[in-house]
Amino acid sequence: MNDQPARWSQATVHPDMWTDPADDPRDSEGPGPDGELATLQDFLTNYRLTLRMKCEGLDAEQLARRSVPPSTMSLLGLVRHLVEVERDWRSWISEGDPVPKLYGARDADFDGAVAERAVVDAAFVDLAREQAATDAALAAHPDLGKRVGKDRIAVRELMVHRVEEYARHCGHADLLRECIDGRVGQ
Repeated sequence: MNDQPARWSQATVHPDMWTDPADDPRDSEGPGPDGELATLQDFLTNYRLTLRMKCEGLDAEQLARRSVPPSTMSLLGLVRHLVEVERDWRSWISEGDPVPKLYGARDADFDGAVAERAVVDAAFVDLAREQAATDAALAAHPDLGKRVGKDRIAVRELMVHRVEEYARHCGHADLLRECIDGRVGQ
């Protein structure tokens, strides 16, 4: 008996894709945005949306399932991790003390990703709130060359790191989702 889910896709035009291009909410048609900042923001928006898409249609148990033992990584854990990362990025911008961890000590974001609907709902509320707060903090610094915070990090470096962090975790999400129900990534 095989416990592995069969691979599948919602797409009908390209069966190796997550969804058909016409149904994909990440708008990739036409010319890209003008300018470096707008381009970085567009990539970040699309990776954020991709992570949400990877979590859609799953129940609390599936979202909290650790699909690649002995790793503690789960889709819910990734969402909670990105909440903490968004909070941490604001600390990079600030001259003040770091924002405290929301979920607790190291790895609590993954360890606390339990199969409870309230935990799932709270994680997505937390993520939206923290993303908006980080976006607002960075909006005050539209010059990508400006150096901010105690470590004098360039806004450009922070923006690129944000895109990289989400892209990396969307790759993890592809594999986690496929382990859960067989749905392939795109």
